Amino acid sequence: MMADNIEHVITYWVLWEKFHSPALAGFEVISHWVPFLLFSVYFGGLADRFDCRRVIQAAQALFMLVSALWGVLLLTGTLQIWHACVLLVLHGLAGSLWGPGEQLMLHDFVGDEDLGSAVRLNATFRSLGVLFGPVIGSALLLGLGPTAGIFVNIAFYLPLTIFLFRTRFTGHTREGGIVRHARVGLVDSLRVLRTIRADTTLVSMIVLGGLGSFFIGASMQSAMPIFAQDLGAGSAGTAYGLLLFANGAGGVLGGLLLEATGWIPPTVGAAIASTLAYGVSTLFFAMSGNYVLSVSLLVIGGVASLASMSIGQTVVQLLAPPADRGRVIGVYGVSANGLRFGSGVTVGLFGAVVGVHWSLGLSAAALCVGTVLAALVIRRPARAPARPPG
Repeated sequence: MMADNIEHVITYWVLWEKFHSPALAGFEVISHWVPFLLFSVYFGGLADRFDCRRVIQAAQALFMLVSALWGVLLLTGTLQIWHACVLLVLHGLAGSLWGPGEQLMLHDFVGDEDLGSAVRLNATFRSLGVLFGPVIGSALLLGLGPTAGIFVNIAFYLPLTIFLFRTRFTGHTREGGIVRHARVGLVDSLRVLRTIRADTTLVSMIVLGGLGSFFIGASMQSAMPIFAQDLGAGSAGTAYGLLLFANGAGGVLGGLLLEATGWIPPTVGAAIASTLAYGVSTLFFAMSGNYVLSVSLLVIGGVASLASMSIGQTVVQLLAPPADRGRVIGVYGVSANGLRFGSGVTVGLFGAVVGVHWSLGLSAAALCVGTVLAALVIRRPARAPARPPG
């Protein structure tokens, strides 16, 4: 995740400096998340059908190829907009390819009993990569320049790639090996949705992930410069950096705290409560005019967001049918990651009409309402079967 974010820092800066295109800046976000929306179920099927080590290594190889191609284009001075669009799409595909395989590997490492801990620790260190990726990326950009920096970034993908040659786990060893499935297509994706729709809890976890993704999702980072300017604490640049750091640090500190204390178990109630806390803290952040209070709310929101996401992933894995675990994880990926593009509409475009404070506040309120409705559906008692005549 650090390498992923390093690439964003370097390439986004280069693209803005070279083309000054707001449309291209918007495409950067779309190209990163739409592959999760379109292909997560398909890539989950690949994780079900093949050795997850090789699926993840293929994603890592694609990441490294994209970084190398960026470097070549920068070195030769031949970068054009269509080159950038192709590479941005390939980068998004690599990100969506490795997600389901990674989750299956976690389950294979520890089994059901410690799955919640494994998912939480994994999410914590992914947050750590997100937190330090921009720092390292900025250092490479300033110290080595964009061309050398993007070539150096290739090395950050190697540790995971090499580790996967050294582990015996395939993502399927606890189930006795890979169970061959039919090829994955549109019909198969619909079959998975039909299979899980009767499980209200499982569907609700997927819905919760989608609500947070669609209404808030990736909008916080893009909206942060506006909040930094409006809060008026010192220089806007310093305020911006501290707000971003507080949001990322909340995820890291929250993951470590929850793992050390075990305060929040991987239960449906905990997933609902943490998602609601994420919505409420974001709502108050949007309304806040105090800088210190805003930083505190971002830390709380980071903790709640990590808790909600890690619990949701754990519950989905535990409830998913073993034969279709990868596909079900793919469905969760469509919801929790693919729908992040929607936050560009609910906060970004709507913010251009009513102001970002209002758009983020209303989006957070919608998340709270949706979470409460999901809780009511889960708590609804099952209907007793009709008694046959006589």
